This record gives sequence, structure tokens and C-alpha cells, in this order.
Amino acid sequence: MVRRSVLLLAAFLLCMAATVWAAARTGFITGTLLAKDGASLGGGKVFLFNAASGPPPSPEKYWRVPDEVIPIEANGGFTAEIPPGTYYLGAIKPLNEKGQIRPPHEGDLVYFGSHRRYVVKSGQTIKLGTVRGAVPFVPPSGTVAGLTTITGVVVDEAGKPVNGALVFAYLSPNMVGKPLFVSEKAGADGRFVLRVDGSGSYFLKARDIYAGGAPNVGSFIGTYGEKTPVAVVTRAGSSTGGITIKVVEFAGRGPGANRSGPPPR
Repeated sequence: MVRRSVLLLAAFLLCMAATVWAAARTGFITGTLLAKDGASLGGGKVFLFNAASGPPPSPEKYWRVPDEVIPIEANGGFTAEIPPGTYYLGAIKPLNEKGQIRPPHEGDLVYFGSHRRYVVKSGQTIKLGTVRGAVPFVPPSGTVAGLTTITGVVVDEAGKPVNGALVFAYLSPNMVGKPLFVSEKAGADGRFVLRVDGSGSYFLKARDIYAGGAPNVGSFIGTYGEKTPVAVVTRAGSSTGGITIKVVEFAGRGPGANRSGPPPR
């Protein structure tokens, strides 16, 4: 009986040590986010962008894909447990939707903190307190200074336009992991506008959902260049057009699967 108690105690202590060790490898950012008029951003999302992975978020010019997404509580409070690093912080409360992870739409309440950097250290907590400042989002127009865009159309195997497609921009041709930028949904004519940060080379992938991992059966996926991805070169402040991305329906993978497209990445 004594031996069993000792073993249980040892197991408990090991679990506690593992928990403490895991917590020590992460840091925290906490706070309460409100609109400029004091309204809560409850039901929205906090977005954290690792400064080592890309440029500061700038929704008036482009939509950078966030590295971390944290739900906001009803009173506007949030707690983010994240790996150590330097982060930019932003938040969106959708005007007509809840639970969506997407670029801001007109009228959404947005807050992006003037590119302030937060240095998160292991085992430490950054307390923001109450932050007021979220305002309704005004979409950028083609006349915005410094706007850099990639434009084109997403089509299916028959060459017909694909409504609702999202186009993601990657820095590497293997296009695995998290993309850097994403477009708004393509219209009924399949046309998309992807805003990026200045001059660069980007590899493009089109999907029907704002998500990573393997596509679901029946969804579509495709890359610019199809079997051999081709880089799209941009110049700061200019539009690069004429891009056509062909997508195929994903019908599963593995033995016996009738898969019409490339394997998921």
C-alpha cells in the first residue's frame, strides 16, 4: 500500500513538473479590447503576427495571415499563451458574422495597434490592461498609396470561373505551412485581388476555404503553374495582372481513391 502511494505521488509530481516546464516555454499576453466608443469586441478574434515571419499587419494595404488566433470573451477580455518571440497585435470583430477567421470586411471593428511590437518571454505575462481604439474598417481602394496587388482569375478544369476562391501567397515554391498573405474571396466571375507587401516573389495557391492542411473531399485546390509552381514577381506600388489559376476537385487520396487533383500540402 505504501509502495503504491509512493508511485502515485511520484506520478503526480512528474505531471506537475511537465506542466510547469510546458508553461515555462510559453509566455502570455492578456488584456481587454474595446472599440473607440467603449463597445466590447466580444465574439471577435485577436490576431498575433510574429515579427520574424513577415511585415507588420497593415489591413489598409494587405492582409497578412496571422500566426496565432485567440478568441475574445464577451467583455472584450482575452488571454494569449504563445511561444516566446516578438509579435504585432491586431483584432477584428465581424459586423455580421461570428467565429470567422478572415480578412476584415467593411464595417467590421478593427484594431491594429500602430505596429507596436510586444516582446513575449518564457514564463512572463504582458498585461495590456484596457485598450480602447477599435474603429469600423474602411476597405482599401486602388488609389491607396503604396498598394501592391496581384490580380487574375481562378477557373476550374473546364475553364469556368470559380466563385468564392481564396488565393494565398507563399514565399517558397513547396507552399507548405502557413502562407504570408491571402486575398478576399473571388467574385462570381472568378476574379481575385491579392494585396501583398511591396516588391517580392510569391507562389500562389487557390482554395475554397481559409484553412491549412489536407483539403476535404469535394473541395478544390490548385496552384499557379499547376504541376510546376511559377513565381509571381511584384513591384512595390504596382499591379501585376493576367494570372490564371486552375483548380481541381479533390476526391480523396490513397488506394482506390479517384483523385483528380494534386495531393494536399
